[in-house]
Amino acid sequence: MTGTIKRKGGPMDVSDALRRRRMVRSFDGAALEADLVSSLFEDSLRAPTAGNSRGISWLLFSGSDEVASYFSVTTDAEWRATSTRFEGLSRASAVGVCLADPTLYTKRYSEDDKKSSGLGEHVAAWPVPYWIGDAGAASLAALLLAEARGLAACFLGAFRGIELLRDLSQIPEGIEIYGSVLLGRPDGNDHRSPSLDLPGPTRSERVHRALFSPNPSAS
Repeated sequence: MTGTIKRKGGPMDVSDALRRRRMVRSFDGAALEADLVSSLFEDSLRAPTAGNSRGISWLLFSGSDEVASYFSVTTDAEWRATSTRFEGLSRASAVGVCLADPTLYTKRYSEDDKKSSGLGEHVAAWPVPYWIGDAGAASLAALLLAEARGLAACFLGAFRGIELLRDLSQIPEGIEIYGSVLLGRPDGNDHRSPSLDLPGPTRSERVHRALFSPNPSAS
């Protein structure tokens, strides 16, 4: 059975949402209903977390003033002056910053049913920090929900101003800042990313069957 994502006006097939989804980097600045924003990010937290640790959360900025405060610390003057994307990005109606709390994972894995894994002792015991993968799953869920609900969205990496953002929003030390999902409605002025035209392996070349096969286009 094909899964569906409910949207106003009817269901959207999950595969359709994946195909239609695009990173939109130029928004019109129109306000979004608070319930629409909060419900989208709450629903994205249905994405899985290791051991049902529930260690992923969102920090929301809604409305022009809050979004401006977000950009004031996550960008710098030089980038704002030189980026061809900043003006369009800055008109996002809402921003959700995806946060991960590794201590909730170690706490969960110290419980009786998970203790034998040895992952409950400390964060360094995890060979793979699954809270990063879980943050990615929640972020993708938010992007797909935006598509299904007729909104534009993009993911913005956490490259600048991490500690300034931590101070601004009083994010405790130990909580990891993964990145942000920007929401809004498109203004029609977005331009195609040149990265879409870069050479690289196809999707079929990136699906390996039983044995890993090097991609010819990667050599």
